[in-house]
Amino acid sequence: MKIKDLLAGVSVLESTADPEMTVDDIAYDSRVIKPGTVFVAVEGYVTDGHKYIGSAVKNGASAIVCQKPPETEVPYVLVEDSRLALAQISANLFGHPAKELIIIGVTGTNGKTTVTHLIKSVIETVTGKKCGLIGTNENIVGDKVYEAERTTPESYDLHKLFREMADSGCRYAVMEVSSHALVTGRVEGVLFEAGVFTNLTQDHLDFHITMENYRDAKAKLFDISKNAVINLDDPAGPYLKEYAKCPVVTYSAKNDGADLVAKDIKLRESRVDFCAVAIGKIQRMELHIPGMFSVYNALATIACCEVLGFSLPDISAALKECKGVKGRAEVVPVDADYTVIIDYAHSPDALEKILKTVKGFAKGRILVVFGCGGERDTGKRPIMGRIAAELADYVIVSSDNPRSEDPESIIDDVIEGMKGFKTPYKRISDRPEAVRWALSHARTDDVVVLAGKGHEDYQVIGTEKIHQDEREVIAEYFAEKKKNNRE
Repeated sequence: MKIKDLLAGVSVLESTADPEMTVDDIAYDSRVIKPGTVFVAVEGYVTDGHKYIGSAVKNGASAIVCQKPPETEVPYVLVEDSRLALAQISANLFGHPAKELIIIGVTGTNGKTTVTHLIKSVIETVTGKKCGLIGTNENIVGDKVYEAERTTPESYDLHKLFREMADSGCRYAVMEVSSHALVTGRVEGVLFEAGVFTNLTQDHLDFHITMENYRDAKAKLFDISKNAVINLDDPAGPYLKEYAKCPVVTYSAKNDGADLVAKDIKLRESRVDFCAVAIGKIQRMELHIPGMFSVYNALATIACCEVLGFSLPDISAALKECKGVKGRAEVVPVDADYTVIIDYAHSPDALEKILKTVKGFAKGRILVVFGCGGERDTGKRPIMGRIAAELADYVIVSSDNPRSEDPESIIDDVIEGMKGFKTPYKRISDRPEAVRWALSHARTDDVVVLAGKGHEDYQVIGTEKIHQDEREVIAEYFAEKKKNNRE
């Protein structure tokens, strides 16, 4: 592709690059630059890509797209916003693949991963067509599964995935859309058939500072959606309904004024079932994932799929066949007379929901192991401590990606919120040790909840990502226990 075609639609302030220059690829990471590649210097929140222009040139970059003229001698294209330009030229490079797909975006603090998987499953069951998926757990293109680096990929990686999806026969794509992605323009140029809002609770305030900023970041999804699907029971729901300029479909488990309402809700140990009531329509629904949050996830899925034109009976039949998602209320098979559940809950609301769900069916005690991430929203730490002390019978406060923070200091912040409660607790900063301690102290009919890590199979300590899969820790614990019993 010639650079003049790559820059189609981009607002260029100044250029020293030959318009006829041939471009093989673009990159926003100087370390992956090869000859024939254009380097886009993006001003990030952690570092500034302009610092690495020299490295990019050394690695063979043929031209630079930047916001500040480079000090190194190299052809460059000066733009007002290089992050926006990255999204635009990425779409150009891959031939605007988003236009070849019907794309659904899901945003919200909690539930995004489960809802995207449910929507994908229903779409494929009802239509028989492939649906790609982009999210926190993984990126799925046909039969290929790729590890996900972040909830919503950078725009270059996003359009590359869209191209692969379109080329592999996908008709639909469903993706998690984070507030960070909406603010930083990673989804610039993508028009969503439906934008889905699940909920808004405290998280990421290290980035957004206020809940109002966080809410307004989520609202941006409806600026680029043909239709909006909104949880009317969430405090932010009415605001977002008024904000959206596109057609809106609301869902609720409490408000009869919503377009889709869950009635006669039955919460079972291993599933939920309820009547989905819409204008002139009613259909019994069943989803084999427990908890009231599963009712809301199901409602989001049903409302979205109705927007796509699917009938309630077809959605019901497909939803009944849906399975749980790894790391979301995941019951781990163990050789014991108690239950072990792994859940990604790493925000106050998510922790409260999983513990209330377990409280609804637990015959014995609830033991919860959790921690809070380092270099992230510190305000939620004591809140999560209070929630754990209120809803669990025993709390083991541990680590969850401490990064460069002192794990013991993070635990101190969590325990601050537990003051005034009589709930017994133990502090064990070593996560595997904390898991083993919980397993060794669980009794008949107890439920051990391992919260925070979910699908993650690593721990971030300092700047290093260390392999750590709690399923492996559990398996090793029981293997060792079995060996000792034989001896």
